[in-house]
Amino acid sequence: MSPAFDPHYEVALDLPAVHRGVRVARNVIRHFARLWGMKDVDVDSVVLVVSELLANTIDHGGGGAAMEESELEDDVRMRLTFTIRSEVWSVSVVDRGGGDPEDVRKFLEDTGLPDLEDERGRGFFMMREMVDRMAVCRSADGLGLEITAEKAFSV
Repeated sequence: MSPAFDPHYEVALDLPAVHRGVRVARNVIRHFARLWGMKDVDVDSVVLVVSELLANTIDHGGGGAAMEESELEDDVRMRLTFTIRSEVWSVSVVDRGGGDPEDVRKFLEDTGLPDLEDERGRGFFMMREMVDRMAVCRSADGLGLEITAEKAFSV
């Protein structure tokens, strides 16, 4: 007996680690999500997660909070992968900013409300409330981190 076929769609973007790239990524992901037949509520969720993960990467994962490419000292890149499978969608962002997965993991696993005075953690809190699973690990090239969010489609 052969394993069940799980059709999936995937789009991957290699972007400069600047805030201008977030707008481009949102538009591309929104287009493909609608093209592939996602419900509006799921499209809105995935676009928000894409925005938050990329903005976090730019601000804390090597982009230096740059708005435009001319503000980058080096060609700092980030990679976004958006995948749709039969029952779930996932978003993965890889940066090149070094970092320790344990420093981020505490934001992904914390179940309390974020400290409103703290500059970090509110975006992760919001994403944790929206998705079914979040994970962080060292990127495959060892130069940064990979953060993944996954959610089952709404019924």
